[in-house]
Amino acid sequence: MTVLDRYIVREFCKLFLIIMSSFVSLSLIVDFFGRIRMLLSNKATISLMFSYFFFKIPMIVSLTIPVTVLVTALILFGNLSRHNEIVAMKANGISLYRTSLPVIVITGLICILAFLFSEFITPHTNRKAEYIRLVEIQKQAEAGTFKQNQIWYRGKQGIYNFKMFDPTNNIIRGITINYLNQNMDITTRIDAERAEWKDGGWVFYNLLVTSFENKGFPSFSRFATKVMPLPEKPSDFKAVQEDAEKMGYLELKKYIHKIREEGYDASRYLVDMHGKTAFPCVSLILAIIGISFSLRSERSGGLTQSMGVGIVIGFSYWFVYAFSLSLGRSGTLPPFLSAWLANIIFAAVAGYLFLRVKT
Repeated sequence: MTVLDRYIVREFCKLFLIIMSSFVSLSLIVDFFGRIRMLLSNKATISLMFSYFFFKIPMIVSLTIPVTVLVTALILFGNLSRHNEIVAMKANGISLYRTSLPVIVITGLICILAFLFSEFITPHTNRKAEYIRLVEIQKQAEAGTFKQNQIWYRGKQGIYNFKMFDPTNNIIRGITINYLNQNMDITTRIDAERAEWKDGGWVFYNLLVTSFENKGFPSFSRFATKVMPLPEKPSDFKAVQEDAEKMGYLELKKYIHKIREEGYDASRYLVDMHGKTAFPCVSLILAIIGISFSLRSERSGGLTQSMGVGIVIGFSYWFVYAFSLSLGRSGTLPPFLSAWLANIIFAAVAGYLFLRVKT
């Protein structure tokens, strides 16, 4: 590594940490004032508030890494241009492509670290933050858990176990309900292919009701469809359904494999799984775009201009990324393409801009 490489890497890392700290601080402040009424109404202690927002930090870091890399590259190379350092490098026969190589390499490492961070740290801290908010601050009972790729829920009348809950359409799939007496003996068991929330009630399909009330052989009753008077509503199950952001890539992959083996549609989760690999990679693409914008002229740059360009490009990526994910979840696009479409588009833009840089 040359002296120039060390200089660029040092400046990049310094700016990256400053900008990341700024984004995290701003996000925490906005989140705090957005939740201050909830915190005060539940009389949350200072330690609980600190713990909740502390465990929110990894998620904020994961989400802001791409735009942080973009703004860092814009400011770094903008400063090099404004201080005539780019001119000096070109005068010494150093190509601008070679000048940008250290940033590209370190951004590639950041992409790998971002994936590992979102795989092994963010899911656990998200779960912990939600637990603190719901149980320790809002004093809600922990009625359900997500274990071994299944959902367990302790209801008012029975214990639920189901394979998957679709919060968009309010459909439970692969549901089993066990009703117990005071001695914890099973009195009734309900098995159904699925249950749908319709007109304020749960409609069960392919239902089997097994009664153990008599001491003899249990009795069975089958129904093609039947309305069951369950006290729980869809909002009760949404609290325990595991969101994709609370699962790592490997955990999500295992869950998809399980529900596909059981014959359920996993398209929504497939989109999120591919997004787990697509999103970390965008940092490298945005870094190249930032470098190209900053090097379009030797006198470009400026903190205000760099921040403005970074925010516009960052929001543009978020819009395209979110839109393509929604197309994948609705089945309009294949899961892999919907997750990578924004990266493909911005990679093409990055390549075009980078090749037009005057070296």
